[in-house]
Amino acid sequence: MGLFDRFRRPQSAEARNLENPSAPVSAADFLQVMGWGDLSSASGVNVTIENALGVPAVWAATNFISGTLASLPLEVFQKTATGREPVTVGIGAWIDRAVNPHLSSFGWRKYTFEQVLTGGRSVTQIVRSGRGDVTDLIPLDPSSITVSETTDAAGFPTKAYRTAEYVYSAEEVLDLTFMVKANQLDNRSPIFTNKDVIGLAIAAARYGSKAFMAGGIPPAVITGPFQSGAAAQRASEDVANTTAKLAREGRSIMALPAGHELKSIGFSPDQMQLLPLQQFCIEQIARIYSLPPIFLQDLSHGTYSNTEQQDLHFVKHTLRRWIEQAEAEMNLKLFGRSSDVYIRYNVDSLLRGDFKTRMEAHATSIQNGIRTPNEVRALEDMLPLPDGDQLMIQGATVPISSQGSPANEV
Repeated sequence: MGLFDRFRRPQSAEARNLENPSAPVSAADFLQVMGWGDLSSASGVNVTIENALGVPAVWAATNFISGTLASLPLEVFQKTATGREPVTVGIGAWIDRAVNPHLSSFGWRKYTFEQVLTGGRSVTQIVRSGRGDVTDLIPLDPSSITVSETTDAAGFPTKAYRTAEYVYSAEEVLDLTFMVKANQLDNRSPIFTNKDVIGLAIAAARYGSKAFMAGGIPPAVITGPFQSGAAAQRASEDVANTTAKLAREGRSIMALPAGHELKSIGFSPDQMQLLPLQQFCIEQIARIYSLPPIFLQDLSHGTYSNTEQQDLHFVKHTLRRWIEQAEAEMNLKLFGRSSDVYIRYNVDSLLRGDFKTRMEAHATSIQNGIRTPNEVRALEDMLPLPDGDQLMIQGATVPISSQGSPANEV
């Protein structure tokens, strides 16, 4: 049974309401009932997630952000009196590998952020053992879920996540949203909220395709000494057929009978500034996702210096927001707000493809007594050295203990 089939019922005068399973909700107006409103854009295009992903800039932004976040290692730590220690049992043993027997951690996280960056929300079921330990994570279809307000056993306001088969409490799911509405229940989709911009990009692509299909010839009107409407219709069809033939054959000259004239009533792609319009749409979509345009393969304004700065902007302002949100949700729902165990994304792994920068950072950390050689070797998946567990200092790069005390050097 499809998503919309669950809500199809015989028409009646009863008001539409998802809380009432007998209320009629058709596929055409389901998204309006869900709170996303009218999906038609000012350009006349009916914007959906599927055709929005047909816009290369939306496709690139969604895949780039979700793929980058999914590629970052997830690490589990426990706070101690002296700092922290890695957790390698329980959830710490599988959260970065596979969230259930059939789904990798990368696949789960990429799917999760794909849903957030398109429909605006992702929901994942938390499966626990009889002792309360988290054993699996199962992603749910967010389009099949409605969120309502309820109260917990202590009378505290909370949320209920309702599907056609089950109702989940807030403690049973991980809920990530792009943006929530004032009622703290419904979410805002970046695609539907910005439907006019995305609709404009879709319309521009469609217009360009139709222009090329017509040989680049804009709509025209033919005038002449027609004796009847039928004659005018035949002349119009002849001109249309001839124009299509010329386009197929790559010819650009067409003869008209004496006394007839062909006048353009549309604009050519050049007159409509189609290329600048598509460039504008890329920049607008980049703004929607707080993404520097260079990551949408737009290097029209890129230089060596500002490209490097935009790379830093992506990590500091775009990625960090999603990382903080995901970490906070997982730490709250998986461990509780008073737990000393927490999950952390390893952002340093972004340098995995930058060998030179990574090695320079390792050298600096060793020479300034920040990390031992063996700690650095462990980060590079290398075997430890026999004498590599001592901190070093700049100079001769020798163990700190061999430097002596300044008081003894008088």
